[in-house]
Amino acid sequence: MKTHALVFPGQGSQRVGMLDTLPEHEDLSRLLDAAEGLSGLPLRSIAATGPVENLSDTRAAQPLLYLADLVWGRSLLDCGVQPAFVAGHSLGEYAALAIAGVFSAEAGLELVIERSALMAATAASTPGTMAAVLGLKRSVVAELVGDLSSVWLANDNSETQVVLSGTHAGIEAATVALTAAGARRVVPLTVAGPFHSPLMAPAGDRFAGILAETHFSDATIPVLQNTDPTPTSAEKLIKSRLIGQITSPVRWTETMLGLRDAGVEVVVEAGTGSVLTGLARKIEGIDAIAVEDRGIERVLEVLEV
Repeated sequence: MKTHALVFPGQGSQRVGMLDTLPEHEDLSRLLDAAEGLSGLPLRSIAATGPVENLSDTRAAQPLLYLADLVWGRSLLDCGVQPAFVAGHSLGEYAALAIAGVFSAEAGLELVIERSALMAATAASTPGTMAAVLGLKRSVVAELVGDLSSVWLANDNSETQVVLSGTHAGIEAATVALTAAGARRVVPLTVAGPFHSPLMAPAGDRFAGILAETHFSDATIPVLQNTDPTPTSAEKLIKSRLIGQITSPVRWTETMLGLRDAGVEVVVEAGTGSVLTGLARKIEGIDAIAVEDRGIERVLEVLEV
């Protein structure tokens, strides 16, 4: 079997019909019932028919993505996949931690719904947005953004794809500066707020209290986390790293490099879409495959399970 890692996508990967492609799994209906009860939203209907605006609502997107990630991950494990590591991009980190046994699927769902509600409330009271910068090296973007106010690096997705977060004025100023510096494109993202920035501190502070009261266990599979992408299985360290996630950047390039340097040959994206697969393929020396695109049987062939 090739050495591999499971990675789980986060917000932005949602789409209408996202539950239709999921493999049958005994936990899905029960967890969807729980998610609808906890969120107060008709998540099945939103996932099936949208509209896109409702599906993009943080309060709907996050629990739906968590459940899709979880079902794909558990289905792969049930088929004999034995990852050396797990990691998740932003919201996807919660599915990674559930798969690694840090908390139960149900506890993870409760955390995700609390997180989504707090983030939505903060975004409503603290207007802001995000934008993807294409075609400039991260170091150049960081230097230019460092001279601006009210804008921060939110996601370090690859060497030439960085996502910014900030106020509308901050993102506008950054767009002008980065375009003048040679960015191929600065693409506004359809998001509800300035995620992974200090502007989300009200949500981060309240959620930290919730995490502090949640029972964590040591991970059965080492986890690389957004705030510190070095592998760990220690529950106390996992919790402390997770506490700062809402306001901190997603260090995804470092995560991919860390997996490669740890001997991972194949990254398997377990969730909706193939965004993380595309990012992983930009890293020399590592292969990637998205289970939703290629199917479980093909993943097993690639991994030589």
